Amino acid sequence: MRLSHFFLTAAALLSATAAQAQDATETMDKGDVAFMIFSTVMVLFMILPGLALFYGGLVRVKNMLSVLTQTTMITALVMVIWVIYGYSFAFGGGTGPFWGGTGKLFLAGVTPDSMAATFTEGVVIPEYVFIAFQMTFAAITPALIIGAFAERIKFSAVMIFTLGWVTFAYFPIAHMVWDGAGYIFNLGALDFAGGTVVHINAGVAALVGAIVVGKRKGYGRDMMAPHSMTLTLVGAGILWVGWFGFNAGSNLEANGGAGLAMINTFTATAGAILGWAIIEGSLRGKVSLLGAASGMIAGLVAVTPAAGSIGPVGAIVLGAGTSCVTFFFVTTVKNRLGYDDSLDVFGIHGIGGIIGAIGTGIFTAPALGGIGGDEYNMIGQTLIQAEAVGITIIWTGVVAFALFKAIDLTIGLRVSAEDESRGLDLSTHGEAAYHNS
Repeated sequence: MRLSHFFLTAAALLSATAAQAQDATETMDKGDVAFMIFSTVMVLFMILPGLALFYGGLVRVKNMLSVLTQTTMITALVMVIWVIYGYSFAFGGGTGPFWGGTGKLFLAGVTPDSMAATFTEGVVIPEYVFIAFQMTFAAITPALIIGAFAERIKFSAVMIFTLGWVTFAYFPIAHMVWDGAGYIFNLGALDFAGGTVVHINAGVAALVGAIVVGKRKGYGRDMMAPHSMTLTLVGAGILWVGWFGFNAGSNLEANGGAGLAMINTFTATAGAILGWAIIEGSLRGKVSLLGAASGMIAGLVAVTPAAGSIGPVGAIVLGAGTSCVTFFFVTTVKNRLGYDDSLDVFGIHGIGGIIGAIGTGIFTAPALGGIGGDEYNMIGQTLIQAEAVGITIIWTGVVAFALFKAIDLTIGLRVSAEDESRGLDLSTHGEAAYHNS
């Protein structure tokens, strides 16, 4: 059996079983169900308040509420879309390689008694629980993108882009990677919890958005430092805590596989924080809190696709290595190329996701502590991982560019120069984050 089919993700397992009648031998464990409900809530916790506070602290004070509002509204919009057609497009039981069909529109046929499979043959969880779990993944991914063009984009443009992007980028890629009929899945690619589907997908779209929307007014001249590193660390800490639902929950069962994903989420992140601190301290003479928070997220991103198949020591190496590369992109490559990725979405999520996805092929090898089995082909699997990365980059890049251009030609992407100077909190939402007493 190919390794990719041994490490089936949640979505792939669901697609193989949801269309079948419930077998008499299927069993549902209440502990697994409780674990998955808790994991689902933890991923929501990552978005609100985690991601919102992380991004909110990184922008200038006059734009904090705009980021909080965008994150909140994207979450609500995607949840509604997911129930109407997103779940069907991704995991609707169709046999097409690029989308799941229309069989589950409006969650047709789903009842409290319908079940979804887990890693263990014959063990199931309620389909509603699986739908909700995957819904939180769909919601957080476009919310990640907004950090690239924060502080200068129209709220209406964000919402229209989100609607189009999840429809034509997220749902198809989720199907391709995680559904048993999906094109990338059948290449044999490994993606335990979303290196391609979430992080590369969002990171590349973010880079395209940053370029098409253009630089912030005064970029490179005005002070644009984070207004509250306190809130940023609070948000980053919540993201780390919630990420255990993200990674361990992708195992679908409360067993040793979830335990492996859990410890890797600890060790990769710790290695990345230390890696960032070492390189920053060596080059700049100081270790910053912003660097620690950035390293934290870089490590979490890197381990996401690998959490279920690599060892804890390999996770440390993967996290630390990813942190060093993303540091270089954030501090050097971005400046040399001149694009304004406001909150370094591409530098951390895009680059970190690419390294993590390819690194999964390397560190899954048993010789490096992974659980790939005696017949594991590290070179062959790594090449498959690279192919999956390439497909994801091209797909989401094309979709994002087309959407941003279409929006710019119709309603426009940017707020006026006057509104940008005033800040989006007041000019767009009529509110202020803080009031002097």
